[in-house]
Amino acid sequence: MPPGRIMLADLQSQRTRIRDNVDRAIERVLDHGQFIMGPEVGDLEGRLAAFCGARHAITCSSGTDALLIAMMAKGVGRGHAVLCPGFTYPATPETVALLGATPVFIDVRGDTCNLDAGGITAGVALARREGLRPAGIIAVDLFGQPADYGAIGEIAREHGLWVLADAAQSFGATCCGTRVGTLAEVTATSFFPAKPLGCYGDGGALFTNDDALADAMRSIRAHGKGDDKYDIVRLGMNGRLDTIQAAILIEKLAIFPEEVEAREAVARRYTRALRNHVNTPTVPAGTTSVWAQYTVTIANRDGVAAQLAAAGVPTAVHYPRPLHHQTAYRHYPVAGGSLPVAEALAARVLSLPMHAYLSEADQDRVINALLAAVRLV
Repeated sequence: MPPGRIMLADLQSQRTRIRDNVDRAIERVLDHGQFIMGPEVGDLEGRLAAFCGARHAITCSSGTDALLIAMMAKGVGRGHAVLCPGFTYPATPETVALLGATPVFIDVRGDTCNLDAGGITAGVALARREGLRPAGIIAVDLFGQPADYGAIGEIAREHGLWVLADAAQSFGATCCGTRVGTLAEVTATSFFPAKPLGCYGDGGALFTNDDALADAMRSIRAHGKGDDKYDIVRLGMNGRLDTIQAAILIEKLAIFPEEVEAREAVARRYTRALRNHVNTPTVPAGTTSVWAQYTVTIANRDGVAAQLAAAGVPTAVHYPRPLHHQTAYRHYPVAGGSLPVAEALAARVLSLPMHAYLSEADQDRVINALLAAVRLV
């Protein structure tokens, strides 16, 4: 019998594992009929807060809305500058621009692909030359591991900036024994289905230990409500998480630690086999990754990807173009005038199949196909 299809991300194997629990959870929501802000939402928030050690977890409608809500709570608006990495998904600067503020792009590190703290001071200086008031930094945790919040936070404090952790890809990871969710003043994450912890639609969450900030974010996600829904105390939005998605996430969170361990095992096996042939991911000492992607950097990326596709191995490019080269963002400030590391990564990154249910046989197919492609191209 020919080998089965390799999946870049496999939601169906997980679905098979937890089908009965998820079906019962959805049925309970259908029975009680509280489809918006039902009891499962508060239950999930308590479990998420306990999982990462944050005082407050506030669920919301998506990771993008989580970023937007956090910055609205911080009062971001016209005339402000928010520093962002130039190599990430566009949701990060998008939310800054939607609030009328200006994203200022800075470069990333070549080893971790995360924001380079060494570029913050230049980004602040550029913002001021542009007549903007630097307000904060969004540090993105790319591919599953947290950014260097120690270095980022130290420089941010020197310039009076807040730090928002964009943990859409890193929820469940740790740094120095501390879980993502408490590494910055406020953390936003995504529960998009393909994330390591994902629901069956859009969803997100915010984490903070700041009581006042948590109250503001809860208000903003519900149209700016105060004591009740007809007491509007601030500008808000409809950013609530559906109860059915909360019920699904409760069941997925129960097996999440096991799935993170399984992803780590796949990553270790990939790295042992590939590290002498391509540039494999770097995870600094004291840091863990949840391996949202296993992304190598490689010359002749497109040729290698074509060879892998011919061998039945799917790949993805996260991301093929840095943000300052995107049409929508070309007119925004770029620290140093160019971002050489982001530009180099965009030409070389290649994400391999990665999920908790990837068998060793399929891992071997990926490894062997990549080694063969590197020799051919």
